[in-house]
Amino acid sequence: MNYETKKIGDITVFRLNENRLDTTISGLLKGEFTKVLKVNEVKKFVIDLSQVESCDSSGLSAILIANRIISSHDGEIRLASPSEKVLSLIKVTQLDRVLSVTQTVDEAIEQLK
Repeated sequence: MNYETKKIGDITVFRLNENRLDTTISGLLKGEFTKVLKVNEVKKFVIDLSQVESCDSSGLSAILIANRIISSHDGEIRLASPSEKVLSLIKVTQLDRVLSVTQTVDEAIEQLK
């Protein structure tokens, strides 16, 4: 699984550099989210989905794990730059009611400042 993280002030941006967010990487992603969020005590987290072309329920499950960890530490999370296909899945599953979605990483960062 290929990803990168960067800190912008007190905001952690996690960019997933994969075309697909599905069962093949969701288990690894859950572990990485847990490690990044708990070890670093992250309170403001952006998941950059700009490289992700498709996602399935296990991928959404990994995102929800990150949301649960962040929420338990009184933090905030944003999903940034999802493709039309991924955004459609988020809306169909009504996760857009639970997760804040922005069109760009910069917009997500602005909201978290």
